[in-house]
Amino acid sequence: MTCTLVLTRHAKSAWNNDSPSDHARPLSARGRRSAEALGVWLRDQPVKPEHILSSSSQRTRETCDLMKIDAPAVYTERLYHATPQIILEVLREASKPHVLMLGHNPGLQEFAHQIVKYPPPHSRFEDYPTGATLLVEFDIEAWQELQPGTGKVLDFVVPRELLGE
Repeated sequence: MTCTLVLTRHAKSAWNNDSPSDHARPLSARGRRSAEALGVWLRDQPVKPEHILSSSSQRTRETCDLMKIDAPAVYTERLYHATPQIILEVLREASKPHVLMLGHNPGLQEFAHQIVKYPPPHSRFEDYPTGATLLVEFDIEAWQELQPGTGKVLDFVVPRELLGE
């Protein structure tokens, strides 16, 4: 059996708004378009997420909603600006084999680099821009078995490619 992970950084957020905190910052118009495009792309993939684990921030919630993935979502404060270690701990608690995680840099970017055996040949993997999405497969029975450096990259995409920008 294999487990697959979709690791997505939230779409582009708005900086010129009246949100009371970083946690409450919404998506920009471009971010909303990007999240919708990511959802279309992800629904076309052969493996569909069965469970979503997301930061509780406004921008990750909006990204998740606009992706329109047919899977239950859990929004947790633990993934808000989480370190790679916290991301790994949360993922190891997942009970379904196909998971979508939504989070923030720098932790998400660092986690992506730690879990793959070989990085994808993509110029943006290094900096993991907003909306960047990694599809990675692990030869494990359950997430509790996940070890760093064992993931096989199936795909990596950034919204600009999907939007033709």
